[in-house]
Amino acid sequence: MVKKIIFKEIKFINFDEKNFKKIIKKKGTFIFPAGPALATIENSKKYYLSLLKADYIFFDSGLFVLLLKIFKNIKVSKFSGFKFINLFLKFIKKNKKKIILSIDPDKNISVTNENYFKKMGIIRVHNYIAPIYSTKKIIDKKLLKLIKKIRPHYIIVNIGGTKQEILAHYLQDNLKQKQTILCTGAALSFFTGKQAPINILYDKFYFGWLVRILFKPKVFFKRYLSAFKFIPIFFKNKIIIE
Repeated sequence: MVKKIIFKEIKFINFDEKNFKKIIKKKGTFIFPAGPALATIENSKKYYLSLLKADYIFFDSGLFVLLLKIFKNIKVSKFSGFKFINLFLKFIKKNKKKIILSIDPDKNISVTNENYFKKMGIIRVHNYIAPIYSTKKIIDKKLLKLIKKIRPHYIIVNIGGTKQEILAHYLQDNLKQKQTILCTGAALSFFTGKQAPINILYDKFYFGWLVRILFKPKVFFKRYLSAFKFIPIFFKNKIIIE
């Protein structure tokens, strides 16, 4: 069984959900790069560096998984941010004393996320509304102070792809103690109802992108179309199996 794929020096792990309880107890940055984000790795140095420095990178991109299978005869399991959050929510229900910091894109989503966790019986939830970050440089001293004050067990970053990974890299570089940072983007909003109605079946058969396009075509059609820029990147770079 393939345990790890190294692509452009980025280490992707072929993750089995049976090991979830073990990995969720580890410190580090968890990243789930979708196709549109992977398509930027040659143009965005900050994003690329954030992937190189991340601790756990999963096969969120169905396109990447299919390319590996069809053209390299390498079989790996797709493990999306949606699937991870689904397992995380089940885990956190049984561990309600854990402190969670939810980094949200706006007040509306922030309130929704906070209420969602409280309905689950999780009261040690802190919310932070992120400013509009630049992908070139991120500095957020206010957020650093909050993390040092509340000492969360888990930081869930619910902002857009590429920016959330750069933010996570910034946080890990500027905090004395390593944090568990889950860069799952919109995944939590699939469960709160703020995003497209994706379910386990859609995710399993790689239809999450299609549901999001149908839900908000003006927002997601161009975004997922850009994922095809990853194809030439895939073919010109070496794949290392570990």
